[in-house]
Amino acid sequence: MQWAEVQVETSSDAVEAVSAILERYGANGVVLEDSNDLTRTWEDRYGEIYGLNPADFPESGVRVKAYVALEIWQDEMKEQIASDLKGLQELGIAPGPATVQVRIADEEEWANEWKKYYHPVQVTDRLTIKPTWEEYTPREGEVLIELDPGMAFGTGTHPTTNLCIRVLDTIIQPGDTLVDVGCGTGILSIACAKLGAGSVLALDLDPVAVQVAQENVELNQVADKITVRANDLLKGVDEKFDIVVANILAEIILLMVASAREVLKPDGTFITSGIISEKADLVRAELEAQGFRVVDKITEDDWVAFVAKLA
Repeated sequence: MQWAEVQVETSSDAVEAVSAILERYGANGVVLEDSNDLTRTWEDRYGEIYGLNPADFPESGVRVKAYVALEIWQDEMKEQIASDLKGLQELGIAPGPATVQVRIADEEEWANEWKKYYHPVQVTDRLTIKPTWEEYTPREGEVLIELDPGMAFGTGTHPTTNLCIRVLDTIIQPGDTLVDVGCGTGILSIACAKLGAGSVLALDLDPVAVQVAQENVELNQVADKITVRANDLLKGVDEKFDIVVANILAEIILLMVASAREVLKPDGTFITSGIISEKADLVRAELEAQGFRVVDKITEDDWVAFVAKLA
């Protein structure tokens, strides 16, 4: 089988938005080549330091590679994607160069290309995420998540996912109930289950994400705690939860704050991430307008996460 490899040169702030656009055109896998990774020190599981090949990375910003089955791809999609990228400006997201290139790739190339950049990641002192194809021996007491991202978003390497897991690691109490809105690969839901949550409802509108999340839930042997379901945000959800977590774009968070209030228990916590710093004030204002008080704000690079309680 052959694939159309779509490459977009963009900014760090626009990575999630660009990935979402490419998914709408049938993207079957996303690779992020971040120029900032060249400045980091990398170690393998044995502690050996290794370097990345600068030729594989853009000089600045991020290169997003997406793969669309050739039988789905149409030549006019290139211009449509370019138009959608320009439209991000209207949402207050600077897409950077937003150049679009397309080439044909074979099945084996697609299947292995993105694996070069995905290695075990220690997200918190006690939680590490590893790809399924790498060996890793956890330390005593270490919580290990195995993940095959497939074609869904969320590997633990992106700051927004990092922020959420760091918060969850500090607030989850044994037996907590939780809803994960826009679950992607299921990484946050799985982390919650392994950190002691009693039950988790993982929701995503994208059927591909639902499938990938379900597979990762089963891979990590937490299917007894997590229910994965296709759903549009919190529509139709009438259960009450201790925690609502949403790692999605700020514009979507703004649409669901009122719904989050309705499904939270009186002492519940609403965790929001996926917020670029320029949009943080808008999200905070909406949280407060809907009866929340922000109890914590944490940042990484240009990304913000809020922890809010009902006032």
